[in-house]
Amino acid sequence: MLSWALTFLIIGIIAGALGLSGVAGTATNIAWILFVIGLVLALIFFITGRRPPM
Repeated sequence: MLSWALTFLIIGIIAGALGLSGVAGTATNIAWILFVIGLVLALIFFITGRRPPM
């Protein structure tokens, strides 16, 4: 999940550098949402003691 967030963040940065503000904003919002979801899931797994399947 966090790798997807990083991917969308990089897309957003590149699009912003190229002047594509709509694409950059959308990619950055997706990256933020995926990052928050990843952190919440990591916190839940840490608290409950569950580990993701390998």
